[in-house]
Amino acid sequence: MMLSHGARPKARIVVLAHNEERRIATCLASLPLGEPGIETHVVVNGSTDRTAEIARGFAGVEVHDYQLGGKSRSWNSFVLDEASPAGALIFVDGDAQITPGSVPALLATLSDHPEANAAAGLPRNGRGAERYRAAMIRDHGLFGDLYALRGSFVERMRETGIRLPEDLIGDDSLIGALAKTDLANEDDWRDERVMPCERAGFVCEPTRLSLGSIRGQYARMINYSVRHHQNRIITDIMRGPGPGALPRTLASRYREWLPRFAPRRHPVWWWIDRQALRRMAARAE
Repeated sequence: MMLSHGARPKARIVVLAHNEERRIATCLASLPLGEPGIETHVVVNGSTDRTAEIARGFAGVEVHDYQLGGKSRSWNSFVLDEASPAGALIFVDGDAQITPGSVPALLATLSDHPEANAAAGLPRNGRGAERYRAAMIRDHGLFGDLYALRGSFVERMRETGIRLPEDLIGDDSLIGALAKTDLANEDDWRDERVMPCERAGFVCEPTRLSLGSIRGQYARMINYSVRHHQNRIITDIMRGPGPGALPRTLASRYREWLPRFAPRRHPVWWWIDRQALRRMAARAE
């Protein structure tokens, strides 16, 4: 059953958060809470900490606490199953802080570019931020930390039954591809359907070197490797039958694809890929 909030909001901010009790308050404090015509929802997925409790302490924020983990599963559940239509949806990661004026800038970009299905915020800090910004502007890239989707685009996803695979790691690559193809296959790819927004930006907390951060980075690198291999499956689908053929889970395709995968020869990625492929084999359906 879809949530209804009376008149269709101009924008709905969707904060996706998993175990972000350290950063969620900073994230929410950076948002235009209570602004007329803008709703803010925090979608907590599979968290075991105080993320949902802290978010509930902010006026003007509605919290949706899903027990099952998985960013893409929660994206589907809230955006496609639960939320009512909105003029635009603005997605923010729960560990990101957006820069002032980012929300109106994203909305203005969609308004100024009627051909665009998405508008992308740019990174403002971190190693390589300048390089990433330049690449995003050149290639019309999209990061999951901050982006906006036109409401009518989301409605067409709902109507056509196109969903993110529930076990997809990272939503941004596939969301960008869906936006650029206008929900078709790659024959209809148009970069201008994702517009970079230079007036919208996000800041992420720098990683501090510690034993815990090293362990966390190792786990992230294995996730990045799984994502790398998942993207090969998705690319094959997007170049062929198109997004209507995306499976409920990518694990359902692992048995078919694992014989085609091999660790990269890079001295770092070789070991990481071995761990990722082992994990994928254990989860194959």
